[in-house]
Amino acid sequence: MGEFVKLEVADGIGTIRLDRPPMNALNRQLQAELREVAIEAGERPDVRSVIIYGGPKVFAAGADVKEFAKMGHTDIADYAPELSKTLTVVAELPKPTVAAITGYALGGGYELALCCDRRIAGDNAKVGQPEILLGIIPGAGGTQRLARLIGPSKTKDIVYTGRFVEAEEALKIGMVDEVVAPDDVYSAAQKWAGQFTGAASRALAAAKAAIDGGLDGDLNAGLRLETALFTGLFSTEDRTAGMESFIANGPGKATFSGN
Repeated sequence: MGEFVKLEVADGIGTIRLDRPPMNALNRQLQAELREVAIEAGERPDVRSVIIYGGPKVFAAGADVKEFAKMGHTDIADYAPELSKTLTVVAELPKPTVAAITGYALGGGYELALCCDRRIAGDNAKVGQPEILLGIIPGAGGTQRLARLIGPSKTKDIVYTGRFVEAEEALKIGMVDEVVAPDDVYSAAQKWAGQFTGAASRALAAAKAAIDGGLDGDLNAGLRLETALFTGLFSTEDRTAGMESFIANGPGKATFSGN
């Protein structure tokens, strides 16, 4: 366990907990620990789904600006790919992931939330990409993942203005997927993640790879990827168990091993 990031596992759900008070700013140490913990969560068979959570007050208010301010062009040229790769590790977790957003999720913090499959926010949360207010742009997926999520026009509004988007508007335009009372954020994330603790984990990983990978190319490339992943699942124990259970008992009653 690192100083700022911990993995807590219970009932098949892994919670990646950010803990760098007061705002969970993403400095280099936190990013390194996040990368290690995300890799661990991806590899552990007892983790079937993942919540990323910054605690009851704040998700993550962005990168560590004091750290950035000391960097010149050469420094940032080395650092930026490292930051992007860290968040890509989170995005490529082969399991369902959900960001439980309390308080602020801004800049690099919202870019981290963008790496998840779902975003659940408290009704007092504020999200956004305010990097333009520092004279820079998002550098860890904010221009790319957000545009794929809500489209280029809305993304340009968010990025160009750097404004903080309140929860209800974020829900309306698709920056978050669900809004609940602040005290219910983590339990709502648990409820969503809990759907998958007994599911066919290799099929879920294939579904995620097909959807995310298909967005990187044209339709024909996506269809080829889908076909390859679809056929590969016919070598799994869960495919046999699922089909045998369906024939014997009808849909939705199979017990899956994750193999």
